Amino acid sequence: MYEFLLWLQGKMTTPTNYSWFHIMFLVITVGVTVLLCLFFKDSDEKTFRRIILIAWIIIVVFEIYKEVIFSFNYDSENHWEYQWYSFPFQMCSTPFYVLPFIAFLPRGKFQKVSDAFMSYTSFYAFFAGLCVMLYPNDVFISTIGINIQTMIHHGSQVALGIFVSVWNRKRFGISYFLKGIIVFVGCIAVAFILNVTVPNFVEGTFNMFYIGPKYPSTLPVLSMIYPKVPYVVFLAIYIFGFTLASFIVFGVEYLIFNKGFKRKNANA
Repeated sequence: MYEFLLWLQGKMTTPTNYSWFHIMFLVITVGVTVLLCLFFKDSDEKTFRRIILIAWIIIVVFEIYKEVIFSFNYDSENHWEYQWYSFPFQMCSTPFYVLPFIAFLPRGKFQKVSDAFMSYTSFYAFFAGLCVMLYPNDVFISTIGINIQTMIHHGSQVALGIFVSVWNRKRFGISYFLKGIIVFVGCIAVAFILNVTVPNFVEGTFNMFYIGPKYPSTLPVLSMIYPKVPYVVFLAIYIFGFTLASFIVFGVEYLIFNKGFKRKNANA
C-alpha cells in the first residue's frame, strides 16, 4: 500500500487533450458505461442502489486523497495551508452530496425526491462531467494520482448519468427532467451563499460553481460574458445555459428510448 501511495505521488508529463492518458480513460469510461447498461439496465432497486453506493464510495475516497495531497500545502512557516479554490462544491463535486440520496432514500414515499436527484445526475451532472471528459483543458497536472483522480471522478459522472437514465428509461418524461431543475437551483443557491460569505473569512480564491460576485468566472464562454453584463444577468445566463444543455441531453435520450420502445413493440 505504501509503495502504491508513493507511485500516486510520482510525476508524469502533464497530459494534454487527447493524449494517450486522456484517450485511455475515455475508453475506460465508455467500457464501464456499456457494461453497466448491458448487465444492470433492468436490475432490481436493491442492486441499483448498491451500484450507486459503490460508485459514491470510490469517488469520495479519491476526493479525500485529492484534498489531502493537492489541496493542502506546506508553507514556508511549516504549517498546513488549505487551498480554498479546491473546496469540493463545484458543479462536478455535487455527486458527493447527491448520490447518497439516490442510494439511501426509499422509493415510494420519497419517489419524487429520489426522482429529482436522479434527474439531476442524469442530465446536469452528466453534462458537466462530459464537458471535462471531452475537453479536460487545465485539469491535468504532473502528479500521477491527481490525474487519475480527476479522470475517475468525471468519468464516473458520465457513466452514472447514462446508467441512471437507462435504468429509469420506462419512466422518462418532461416531469422527470423538471424535477432535476429544483436540485440544480438548490445547488446554485448554496454556492451563491458560500461565495458571498466564505471569502470574508479565508484567504485565496473561493469561487464555487464559478458564479461568485467577487471573482470572475473562468469557464469557457462564460468567462467572456461575465465582464460584459451585470452580475444578475450573468447568473441568469449561467442557469439558463446549463438548463438548456441538460434539456438537450434529456431530449436526445428521450428520442433514443422512445425509438427503442417502438422498435421493440414492432418486433413483438
